[in-house]
Amino acid sequence: MGYCKISDNSSAAVIARFLRARGVDRVFALCGGHIMPIWMRLDVEGIRIIDVRDERAAVYMAHAHAELTGQLGVALVTAGPGVTNAMTGIANAHVARASVLVLSGVTPSQQENRGALQDISHTELVRSITRYARTVRQPELILQELDEAVSRAFGDGGEPGPVYLDFPVDTLRAEVPLALQMPEHFKPKPKRKLLPDPAAVKEAVELLWSARRPLFISGRGARDSSPQLIRLLDRLNAIYLDTGESRGVVPDSHPSVVGAMRGSVMGEADVVVTVGRRLDFQLGYGSPAVFKKAQFLRIADCAAELRDNRRGAVEIFASSELALEAILEAAGDRTPQTDTAWTQAVRKDHLARAEKLVKTMRNAPPGEDGMMHPNRLLAALREALPSNAVVVADGGDFLSFTRVGLPASTYLDPGSLGCIGVGTPFGVAASLAFPDRTVVVATGDGAFGFNAMEMDTAVRHKAPVLIVVANNGSWAIEVRDQAETHGNVVGTRLQFSDYAGIARSFGMHAERVTDADALPAAIARALANRPALLDVVVTPSAISSDARSGLAWVPDLQPLAAWDNAEREWRAVTSTDNTI
Repeated sequence: MGYCKISDNSSAAVIARFLRARGVDRVFALCGGHIMPIWMRLDVEGIRIIDVRDERAAVYMAHAHAELTGQLGVALVTAGPGVTNAMTGIANAHVARASVLVLSGVTPSQQENRGALQDISHTELVRSITRYARTVRQPELILQELDEAVSRAFGDGGEPGPVYLDFPVDTLRAEVPLALQMPEHFKPKPKRKLLPDPAAVKEAVELLWSARRPLFISGRGARDSSPQLIRLLDRLNAIYLDTGESRGVVPDSHPSVVGAMRGSVMGEADVVVTVGRRLDFQLGYGSPAVFKKAQFLRIADCAAELRDNRRGAVEIFASSELALEAILEAAGDRTPQTDTAWTQAVRKDHLARAEKLVKTMRNAPPGEDGMMHPNRLLAALREALPSNAVVVADGGDFLSFTRVGLPASTYLDPGSLGCIGVGTPFGVAASLAFPDRTVVVATGDGAFGFNAMEMDTAVRHKAPVLIVVANNGSWAIEVRDQAETHGNVVGTRLQFSDYAGIARSFGMHAERVTDADALPAAIARALANRPALLDVVVTPSAISSDARSGLAWVPDLQPLAAWDNAEREWRAVTSTDNTI
């Protein structure tokens, strides 16, 4: 199809100008013939292209960029296998409600449905996992479709999440009439703020100020409301649990934080406030088996975080910061009825447990094989990382250790889709977005293998990320079929691969560490020479509480031991025939 000059008024040029006008300064991409016109015009506009080794990683990086910066994340992938490779990333952004725009190309219009190279209907594939999916065939519609897609990505008119647009190659080269290049399409659109209903605010005040044991749980929708949430927690003397979606909204040092008491406070609270948080499986679907007799106050600006699974006694459909501010104003000088003895006791127990955890981690004994316990690795990282570090956790069982043992003011993990393998791409994007902050990826070896080639991306783009691989040589534990006399092996172990050697082959600083006492110095060297990788050999015999409960890969869910019973009871109370 050739790579001749793409005119300044071509669709590809207009797409690039639109992205620049909307504040996009980087695009995560893997090149291909069907998208070369866009690729070339991005370069003309000075938009940085972070070229990756797999389209899935491109979408992961756009996802992380969107989550961490609040801006639009953009991925550019080529047709056919480029789009199908990207679909796991799109699905993960869909579940996480991340504002990602995925752009692609399709075969020239005159070759559609004739067996052309990579001729496939992408929109039919991605429609169920996007908020908007269109093939744009007319240059005259380019700006209109871009504007609509980006609006949908940010949840304007619905739930935020990934959107998808593709364009025939001839459309990308065709010119957009000057009369249709109207400035209002290019102009950035501020996020819409939803005002709360005064009647619902009044009900919320009555519920909260009469509560004895109020509990707040935050999620994605609370990220913009940190000051208001902290003021309300202080005003009520309430307690607070964060989730992976909102880590850092309330600092760990705040007296309301009681994460180590998660299981007990869920059952003891009499009013539970969800702020921009779904009651999904990570929170037991809001089951009375977990939350006992609590009433719910639900605050969110999108339906998915307002009324899923468990309706609130009071529901406020509004921007969380405006809703919380309105509650504070409406309450005035009213005295809350919070049981301060309870909140103080819970906080005291939380601090005691947290301190005990740190000591236990530092002194975790090796396995019977003599290899390091993963908690020794996490304890060393705790001591080495600054308070504003960005932590990306990834893996199966190692994720379970990390989410408990490695605190962070900014945190990402595979999310509720359980999409392990995001670690390295997330970390690369995070370190490019925040080059002056320490970004560490704490990943298991199995999860690392999904996107290990993105080490090459980190080196080429000088992304200052530290990747720490907990190498326990264990993916599927060897299990034998007991029906046979000698047993058939139905699972196998990984080998203790030399991930440091692989990293060095890309030009990355890398070390293998087998001795826990050598960790502090190795971490210091790695932090000083990023991008870097530490290949830390740990015992495969260490098993997290999640794994013992059969729930590895499940972040945030507590109390894990009660899960099966909670699920059965919840089905019982919601079943029309009261059967389990």
